[in-house]
Amino acid sequence: MKFAVIETGGKQYKVSAGQKLRVEKLEAAIGEQFVFDKVLLVADEQKDSADATIGAPYVANAKVEATVLSKDRDDKKIVFRYHNKNRYRKFKTHRQDYTEVEIGKIS
Repeated sequence: MKFAVIETGGKQYKVSAGQKLRVEKLEAAIGEQFVFDKVLLVADEQKDSADATIGAPYVANAKVEATVLSKDRDDKKIVFRYHNKNRYRKFKTHRQDYTEVEIGKIS
């Protein structure tokens, strides 16, 4: 089975065909095809690791196609800062946008 390591949203993900994945917000509509062109590595699990293609920093002419399944916001994260004996309390919340994609073809 072929797999790749892609970079998106400042993070790296190991992906293979048919995998569902949550990534940072993408500028694509639901049901639309999206192409990840920042591919760091392409390899085959059955073959020897010497056959892997490693980019410097990206593999030339490599791409991973994906279909956008949904767009949503993650659960609320609480950011609470507190200093003892100083009456200092700061309370904030944060909800991160994400896009769920299904990996299609790795080429």
